[in-house]
Amino acid sequence: MQIAAATQASTRAQFSELLERHRGIVLKVAYSYCSHPEDRADLAQEIAAQLWRAFPGYDAERSFPTWMYRIALNVAISHLRNTSHRRQHAIPFEDVLHDIADEGSDPETSEQLRLLHRFIAQQDPFNRALLLLYLEDRSYREIADVLGISEGNIATKISRLKQRMRAVFSS
Repeated sequence: MQIAAATQASTRAQFSELLERHRGIVLKVAYSYCSHPEDRADLAQEIAAQLWRAFPGYDAERSFPTWMYRIALNVAISHLRNTSHRRQHAIPFEDVLHDIADEGSDPETSEQLRLLHRFIAQQDPFNRALLLLYLEDRSYREIADVLGISEGNIATKISRLKQRMRAVFSS
């Protein structure tokens, strides 16, 4: 009985440490999929709860951030689907722009960031996840692992998104 309790305490401590170290992933996903602060908090909590439920199945041989992204994005997409009938989710990235951009950045850079955020907000949940991972400088392999599609498919989808972005930025 004491061994089981000690093992559970050790697992909880390990999970807490990993979650704290990579909590930016949870926050980034919540900001990308919810526009209201209360919804973001609810989604972040839902992601953390799902991560905890799935943690016993985590393979320590694999990348924790990749595993975490996969679960966080799946929870966010499910959350978006479940709440879309109640509320339209147009993400006002301008609300969080100040968290990303330098206060002293020039107006042209700020405008480009606004256009990028608007472009991302207009994408379907899958492409939003793809862009989020790509802009985080994740490798195609890691993106493929998170999203569950081939690296070649990732390259094709990113290329198409870049073409659409060029059209938006040049108009």
